[in-house]
Amino acid sequence: MTARGVENRKKPPKGFWTGKKILVTGGAGFLGQSVIRILLEKGVRPKDLFVPRSDQYDLRFQVACAKVVTGQDIVIHMAANAGGIGWNQKHPGALFYDTIAMGVLLMEEARVAGVEKFVQIGTVCSYPFRPPRIPFREDDLWEGYPERTNAPYGIAKKALMVMGQAYREEYGFCVIYLLPVNLYGPGDHFEPEKSHVIPALIRKFVEAKESGAEEVEVWGSGHHEGVPVSREFLYVDDAAEAIVLATERYEKPDPVNIGSGQEIAINDLVEMIGRLTGFRGRIVRDPSKPDGQPRRCLDTSRAKAEFGFVARTPFEEGLRKTIEWYENAREERSAP
Repeated sequence: MTARGVENRKKPPKGFWTGKKILVTGGAGFLGQSVIRILLEKGVRPKDLFVPRSDQYDLRFQVACAKVVTGQDIVIHMAANAGGIGWNQKHPGALFYDTIAMGVLLMEEARVAGVEKFVQIGTVCSYPFRPPRIPFREDDLWEGYPERTNAPYGIAKKALMVMGQAYREEYGFCVIYLLPVNLYGPGDHFEPEKSHVIPALIRKFVEAKESGAEEVEVWGSGHHEGVPVSREFLYVDDAAEAIVLATERYEKPDPVNIGSGQEIAINDLVEMIGRLTGFRGRIVRDPSKPDGQPRRCLDTSRAKAEFGFVARTPFEEGLRKTIEWYENAREERSAP
């Protein structure tokens, strides 16, 4: 096994998960399913995992939050109303309210119920539009306003970081805050209205190839003030591993970036997905659509130092798995 593999497979504190009752909000979602799988691999008993469903427990209300935290030892809060740029532009109010309401009420009820540890999942969207340096460091969170299409969601998430730190200071409540970069992988959201950049591109290219279309239109110019727009992406299983490792090993109030530490230009990403899907037509840019934040890349050294996390999935390998999953899912849906 490689050195990186050893780092990622450190043994948890002896008996950490034994007998623990764990609430995982969003546990049936894209990231949540990977977290659940890793918890089961670590020996957590299925009967000790509680994944509340939104049709039964609306976490925007205090009564539902009080019910779900009762008897729990650990809360991993991932439930969210989130999407890509288009979704953010269309629903800024709902994104802000839902994020704040769920997080505030759940954290308060968890504290009151005597939960041992609360893991709050944040977002890279909280970072300033123009951070003081690349890659982004956790200390840069307060160095400016977020990119406008992401601001309501990003600010709401950042407020929950402040709440967790305040609760730790006043009540001694153990809240940790993790900042994952953009995720991708099998099971992602491919619906046009809610999808992020990778699933949106995969869908466009696969549909274009199947229909024989000669071109694919892509949002944005791919440049900002003459500089290529870029992003960092993290494979969903790596993100889930980071969350579980942090739950086991991290106890401090400081936020922690969760990412791959690798940046790719959006134009290069577009070409790579076109190649991997087998599309051979033209790529047309629509500069009237927003590009979002000019660059996005995280300093991931704190995660490595504090709980031994280093992303393991090569980007092209992760893209291939994601494309294969999506193509298989389309075939299954179209089967008679």
